[in-house]
Amino acid sequence: MNRLSIERQAQVIKVLCEGNSIRSTARITNTAINTVVSLLKNVGSACAKYQDIHLRNLPCKAIQCDEIWSFCYAKQKNVPE
Repeated sequence: MNRLSIERQAQVIKVLCEGNSIRSTARITNTAINTVVSLLKNVGSACAKYQDIHLRNLPCKAIQCDEIWSFCYAKQKNVPE
C-alpha cells in the first residue's frame, strides 16, 4: 500500500482547513478522493482524542461556537405530504 509523505499529508490537511471540499482538495493536491477521506478520518479521530485529554476543566467565562449546518434530503420530493 502506498503512503503519503508527511509533507503531502500536511498539504492535504492545510487545504481542507482552508475550507475546500474533499473533491477540490483531491484535485488541488493531486491526491485520490478516497485517500483524502481516509486521512480526514484519521486526523479527525486524533483531534477528538487530543481534545478529550487536554480540553478539560477549562476556566472559561464565555464560549463562542460557530454553527455548521446543511439541509439533508430537503428537496421537495423528500418532503412528506
